[in-house]
Amino acid sequence: MNERIIKILTDAFPQLIEKFFTMTIPLTALSFALALVIAVLTAMIQYAKVRGLQTLCRLYIWIVRCTPLLVQLYLVFYGLPSLGIVLDAFPTAVLVFGINEGAYMAETMRGALEAVPTGQLEAGYCVSMSYLSIMRHVILPQAFRTAFPGLSNSLISMVKGTSLASVITVTEMFRQAIVINGRVYESLALYTEVALIYLAFCSALTLLQRWGEKKLNAYGGTR
Repeated sequence: MNERIIKILTDAFPQLIEKFFTMTIPLTALSFALALVIAVLTAMIQYAKVRGLQTLCRLYIWIVRCTPLLVQLYLVFYGLPSLGIVLDAFPTAVLVFGINEGAYMAETMRGALEAVPTGQLEAGYCVSMSYLSIMRHVILPQAFRTAFPGLSNSLISMVKGTSLASVITVTEMFRQAIVINGRVYESLALYTEVALIYLAFCSALTLLQRWGEKKLNAYGGTR
């Protein structure tokens, strides 16, 4: 560690942080929101055993979980233009990350839904509640408490996974580090700095996850 490297890291830090908050976090938030919607809908379809749609959901989960995320990014961003479908880099990243993580989160939600005793559904029908009302007011709240640790892990994983968006020209934090390194040629120092930023943010999310789990457990114990 010499004065040159210290200056490089000091100058790079504001640029990296700016890209982290203006690109990495929005990309994560939008992708996670999309993934959560996909996961809940997919899990509910499988839970309800809707014929036809259940098979499509299983096919979607199978394809997405058995192909690499990097390949999916390349397929959508570089492959679809040959069919006349051209998407900008950022929307492509949101779409692919959302679809990819949605498949994993769908299995988390499906397991959480199946963990709720079936008697809860039957009790809802006994008091003349519709299926959607039972899901909204009875089943899903309990399922989300069960799924919270798994969904939180998916969020943390997605924060780190957004670095792959750099391969389709999304200028998030990691790509900014690549651009800076192209000028200064200090790979070890710069990429270590990026790793430490990810480490700090994901550690904060881990603490929030533990706090949230304690709150949910306390809430569940008082019911």
